[in-house]
Amino acid sequence: MHNDLLTIGKFTLHGYSVMIALGFIIAMGLCLLRAKKKNMDGDVITDIGLVGVIAGFLGAKILYIIVSYKELFTNPKNVIGFPEIFSGFVAYGGIIFGFAAILIYAKIKKINALEYLDFVIPFIAMIQGFGRVGCFLAGCCYGGPTDSFLGVTFPSPHAMAGIKVWPTQLFSAAGDFAICGILLLLSMKIKKKGNICVLYVILYAIGRFIVEFFRADPRGALNLGSGTLSTSQFISLLVLPVAIGAAVIINLPKESKTKEEVKEDEEKQE
Repeated sequence: MHNDLLTIGKFTLHGYSVMIALGFIIAMGLCLLRAKKKNMDGDVITDIGLVGVIAGFLGAKILYIIVSYKELFTNPKNVIGFPEIFSGFVAYGGIIFGFAAILIYAKIKKINALEYLDFVIPFIAMIQGFGRVGCFLAGCCYGGPTDSFLGVTFPSPHAMAGIKVWPTQLFSAAGDFAICGILLLLSMKIKKKGNICVLYVILYAIGRFIVEFFRADPRGALNLGSGTLSTSQFISLLVLPVAIGAAVIINLPKESKTKEEVKEDEEKQE
């Protein structure tokens, strides 16, 4: 709605950037505070946060370039120019690249990837929520026209200026914050490694698939003959069964404990 918060000369401070930065700072602060209470390595948590955010930024931009290839060839500046390089992202690209980068980091550092992913994933959802509020301020990722009392109008050239549309950015933000809260609550009860991570994927995929029906911004589409799905809906349909399958495998009863689990039990008894 009001993306330009402050302008000094040629420099403009945008609401989208502020919300992303604010989300990262708050999420990282809360994550480190929680890590301290659980006696987890704060330095590792910080490294994972930085690795995930940087890889997520690159992945989200790369997927945006892929789905916007037509515009890229007609006018590259609108996709990879300055300051456009700092706008235009596809969240799923960030999630996929972020997960991959954290797994690689965990492999290099020889730490339990699932344990740390379970720990940080609620805060990743929190950052996404702040990012969606930033989208609302910027006027991007907007919904289709509506007469509902929930509808809003944007002056931004990115949206349908002056036309009442669904505030899909806020729908997504509410969903992301809800996922964060749900995962934090369940993490106090669910102890098996990997469950929180796959639950995040399941909840996000379902929420994203639904919200996409209300969106109207250009974001890539796949014609499947019987209907058209957005890029994110198609990815949701791919990752959802994989995540559900992973949840089933993770929770299969084991005949015997692994050496790592036996060691953990011995440490708890001490």
